[in-house]
Amino acid sequence: MDEIEIETLADPELTDPVLIEGLPGVGHVGKLAAEHLLEEFDSQPVRRVYADEFPPQVTIGDDGVAELANAEFHAVDLADRDDSDADCSDLLVLVGDHQAQSNDGHYRLTDAFLDVAGEFGVSRAYALGGVPTGELIEDASVLGAVNDAALRDGLEDAGVEFREDEPAGGIVGVSGLLLGLGGRRGLAAACLMGETSGYLVDPKSAQAVLETLEALIGFEVGYDSLEGRAEEMEEVIGKIQEMQNQQQGIPTEDDLRYIG
Repeated sequence: MDEIEIETLADPELTDPVLIEGLPGVGHVGKLAAEHLLEEFDSQPVRRVYADEFPPQVTIGDDGVAELANAEFHAVDLADRDDSDADCSDLLVLVGDHQAQSNDGHYRLTDAFLDVAGEFGVSRAYALGGVPTGELIEDASVLGAVNDAALRDGLEDAGVEFREDEPAGGIVGVSGLLLGLGGRRGLAAACLMGETSGYLVDPKSAQAVLETLEALIGFEVGYDSLEGRAEEMEEVIGKIQEMQNQQQGIPTEDDLRYIG
């Protein structure tokens, strides 16, 4: 196969489409958020991107059928929904299980992703991801970065925080390059990053990012499934903390019942 191959699956007409990128990253925040959008809204796969920069593997579906590693664009028609804002834009959502394995591959793949966005007339993009804190947090703030200072006011009105020198080291991968390469093409792009420990998959941070995206674009989405996953993760975190306390000799709540 060629270095990058793009398969056309459908060509729907979209109204003022906004690109949403949610590939794997810190805490899988962006991936969870983007996939949740596709679970909650009717969507249609429109492009499938294959690349030799993806890991040499296939995924196996529930029916036992193998599929070569790829990334997919899905169209979400929000403008025609009965419960949508009349001025709401449609979405072009980029999801996948992998990012490129080399620096050069990140550039080539992001250029290909931007080509697809251009085909659909995208003029605005949001890259979704996480920013590591190194510790467990209860309420995640959403940090932002933009490729044009004029975009800051709108994000700040939606509660996005801009902190000096954060995230430390900048934004790597497709999320960062969508801002950098997108800016060179005239694409207005922002990155929304939910705070996360960086150690575990973080549905709560994904929800915080999605709530911000709701305010920016003008749609409404349910969160029952994400909240359920968050409760499961809290149980896992509780067990990890209990094991750490036991290893350090710190009494647990059950131990304390027998003291006094």
